[in-house]
Amino acid sequence: MSMATKAGSMNVTLGSRLSTIRSRRVVIEKTITSADIIITDGKISNILPWGKSRGSQLLDVGELVVMAGIIDPHVHVNEPGRTAWEGYRTATQSAAAGGITTIVDMPLNSLPPTTTVSNFHTKLQAARGQCYVDVAFWGGVIPHNQVELIPMLQAGVAGFKCFLINSGVPEFPHVRLMDLHSAMSELQGTRSVLLVSTPGYGLVYKSISSYPTQYEMFLTSRPDHMEVAAVEMVADLCLQYKVRCHIVHLSSALSLPIIRKAKKAGAPITVETTHHYLTLSAENIPPGATYYKCCPPVRGHSNKEALWNAILQGNIDMVVSDHSPCTPDLKHLQDGDFQKAWGGISSLQFGVPAFWTELKPQDFFQFRIYGYVTDRITLVLKYP
Repeated sequence: MSMATKAGSMNVTLGSRLSTIRSRRVVIEKTITSADIIITDGKISNILPWGKSRGSQLLDVGELVVMAGIIDPHVHVNEPGRTAWEGYRTATQSAAAGGITTIVDMPLNSLPPTTTVSNFHTKLQAARGQCYVDVAFWGGVIPHNQVELIPMLQAGVAGFKCFLINSGVPEFPHVRLMDLHSAMSELQGTRSVLLVSTPGYGLVYKSISSYPTQYEMFLTSRPDHMEVAAVEMVADLCLQYKVRCHIVHLSSALSLPIIRKAKKAGAPITVETTHHYLTLSAENIPPGATYYKCCPPVRGHSNKEALWNAILQGNIDMVVSDHSPCTPDLKHLQDGDFQKAWGGISSLQFGVPAFWTELKPQDFFQFRIYGYVTDRITLVLKYP
């Protein structure tokens, strides 16, 4: 439990042991029902009708919704090396506060990045004893590290992430087409997954040096067609090698027909979008508001609505935070320079509330919010 409250028959504080959580609104499959949730050794062992538990360590939360904890598979924790940006202690506390019981940490922007087995062990050591939720780890694909991929899988990474353009940090260079061929050849038959950042490939961004504080100019510098071309290339490679591929932080709805076509052709490809692409619109971002900068960028209102429709139709597989914090100075808040500002949004604890605020209640059970749940329980929100 990451909360302290007084409810029902016991006083609950951080670290308390519970045998039963009772609620009038428990989310089970596609229903909301009154129930007693029985917990044994920290895991759910049974679900009984409301009021049937006789356990002494009972927490009655009344009308609060009780639902499975959420997995956020796209989080940049940045430890070790850049703990001024974020560390495991604060990141996992934020996750717990936001109803997330498992995060998967990206291979950057830590120093060193998770691109070798040795670097992976360094990251594991940094995380040890600091985590308030479950944590898994992605490995990274960079030029010439294909010999490290299988050993990293054997060491426990969940899969691999690569960039098709500049990642924003020099120690994690982007891959070329030949590197993708090498990585996919290495991963064939492993059932691993290759996560690909696709804001563009082989294309040069337009300069916005003349209008650095105008969000419209920043958006124009990263047009939809760059993302579309990159997604098309990944889809073709996925179909060729039959290696599981996952498109991260999709911002442009124009890419979705390519993914639908690839899936229909048998490509093992999936796609995610983020909370900020579902809740923010380019038209509402004022000049100099660099805290909205992320890459790829927040696009227009009509694009946001198209992403929501794709979720409801099952064409987007999951929603993630892409939590990417930095120190305030890197956001250039004083001069509002979009070109110089760090391209990431810090949102780990706000994802579920933002998603819920934007979500229409009648659509709640039309799709899987994150695709995966755990056997843990988290008290998250009030159902409207």
